[in-house]
Amino acid sequence: MGRTGLNVSVLGFGCGAVGGLMVRGEPKDQERAIARAVELGINYFDTAAMYGNGASETNLGRVLSVLRPDVLVATKTKVDPTARGSIGNAIFQSADASLQRLRRDCVDVFQLHTPVMLDGENGALDLQTVVDEVLPAFERLRQQGKIRFYGFSGTGEAAVLPRLIDTGAFDVAQLIYNLLNPSAGGTAFGAVGPDFENALTRAQNAGMGTVAIRVLAAGALSGSEERHTLGSPVVEPMGSGADYRSDVERAKKLLPLVTEGHVTTLAEAALRFAISSPVVSTALVGLSDLTQLESAAVAVENGPLSPATLARIGQLLT
Repeated sequence: MGRTGLNVSVLGFGCGAVGGLMVRGEPKDQERAIARAVELGINYFDTAAMYGNGASETNLGRVLSVLRPDVLVATKTKVDPTARGSIGNAIFQSADASLQRLRRDCVDVFQLHTPVMLDGENGALDLQTVVDEVLPAFERLRQQGKIRFYGFSGTGEAAVLPRLIDTGAFDVAQLIYNLLNPSAGGTAFGAVGPDFENALTRAQNAGMGTVAIRVLAAGALSGSEERHTLGSPVVEPMGSGADYRSDVERAKKLLPLVTEGHVTTLAEAALRFAISSPVVSTALVGLSDLTQLESAAVAVENGPLSPATLARIGQLLT
């Protein structure tokens, strides 16, 4: 994972609310899934304070304290953009609360979860506030031994991503990257949504670790609008189409990949596409149940997509 030196599994375990297992699942199911993930070699677990208002961190901390596996834990903090001048203190409080819920003295990666825009608007932080208040707070947490590395979640304005990367301060970047919008990897495929301008490569060239997020477009790349009972019932697209239904319809254009024998499911195509990029350190997948974990593991075990399959994707989506 870039200059961090962390050795991360190709597939990361997402503990968010979209999949819902670590927020709304039964304790025994959470325990089985994490134990199985560790058995499969997955060692990167990503959560956030806002997932279930702390429930995800609490549940992950509970299970890891029992299993005590040798894994890496990443979490995130979301701050009030209007609280300029006191953002640092808010970050310190958030970090302490996360550590308590996770039952850890230190997390491996601590990330800014608040969207960032060049000028700051619509509930986002502006770039200058990140430099003036967020980064000093993160560095102090590192000096205190509460975090090892820090990063950001690239869910804000696409144009700000190069600026965040070019600060040279962040160790890890979470970036939206999927078959509907692969622009962060420098691929077109007639992408929908904002142009992330090869941000993954830019981050790698800056020595950063890269985490691909939304690799299944919150489930749209399954080709179905049906939601798991534990999953978020309503999903707002992020970095892709205008609405979830539009994303599903675009995903269905890829169904020939299944009928022609390239992959067994669209979800497999989406996961294998994400890990096909040499500039992705780990690809996160959000989970609703153990079956989804097993399917994701099999997909990743099949390895990157072949050049012929990638070319076919280009034909289907362009």
